[in-house]
Amino acid sequence: MNRPRPFCRFAIAMIPATLMFGLSAVMAETPPATPPGATAPAAEAPPATPTPPGTTTPATPVPPPAEVQTPKNPTAEAPKPPVTAPVQTADPFGEEHTLAPKTVLTLRNNATWENAFETLIDSFKSLAAVLDKQGIKPAGNMMIVYTSTDDNGFSFLAEIPVDQEIRDLPKNVSMGKSPEGKALKFVHRGSYDNMDNTYEAITNTLDDKKLEAKDTFIEEYKTDPLKTEEDNLIIDVYVPLK
Repeated sequence: MNRPRPFCRFAIAMIPATLMFGLSAVMAETPPATPPGATAPAAEAPPATPTPPGTTTPATPVPPPAEVQTPKNPTAEAPKPPVTAPVQTADPFGEEHTLAPKTVLTLRNNATWENAFETLIDSFKSLAAVLDKQGIKPAGNMMIVYTSTDDNGFSFLAEIPVDQEIRDLPKNVSMGKSPEGKALKFVHRGSYDNMDNTYEAITNTLDDKKLEAKDTFIEEYKTDPLKTEEDNLIIDVYVPLK
C-alpha cells in the first residue's frame, strides 16, 4: 500500500541529528574516487595464518602423471629366430658323373714334373691371349686333359670352352671337343703340389670299387688359376671309366 506524501516528509524530519553526524563521518573516511588514468593501489594481502608449532602444512596434492604408452606399430614383424649357418657338407668324392662334350679352344703341350704347374699356367695364358685378341669370352672353366704320363713328365691338352668357332689360330692352338662319357668325379682343394695325395685317394677308391679307368684324367679348374692363389685352388677331377 502506498503511503501519502505528508507521512514521508515527517519521517525525514524525525531522523536524529547524531545519525546525520555519523553519516558525515563515514563519508569523510570513504577514500576519494580514483581519477581517470590513475592506477588504483593494490590491495594488501591479508596476513598468513601462522602454523602452530609441530604441525606440518599439508602439501597440495599433485595428480599422478598419465601413464605413457608407446603406440603399437601394426606393421612391425614378430622377432625372427637367429639365423643358423648352413651345415657344410664334404665335397663329393667318387660321385658318378656323365661328361658332355664341349667346343673348346685347345693347346697341346708337354711338361716335366718339376715345372708342371708353371707350364699349365703358361698354356692357359696363351689360350686367354688368343681369346682376348679376338674379343671372345670363355664359355666355361679352364681344363687340363692328361693324355700320357711317365717318370719324367706328361703330355696334356689345355682347353677353354667357347661358344663359337675361332679362325686364324696360332700353329699350336686348334679347335676341338672335350672328353665325354661316364666318369667319376672327385674334388681337390689346395695347391697343385698336393695333387699327389688326391690322386692316391682316387686310385684307392677305384680299387675298392673294382673299377677300371681309361688312360686319361680331366681337371676342371673351378677357380680361375690365373687369378687365384695356388693354395686356394678348387679343382674337379674327372676319371673316365672303361
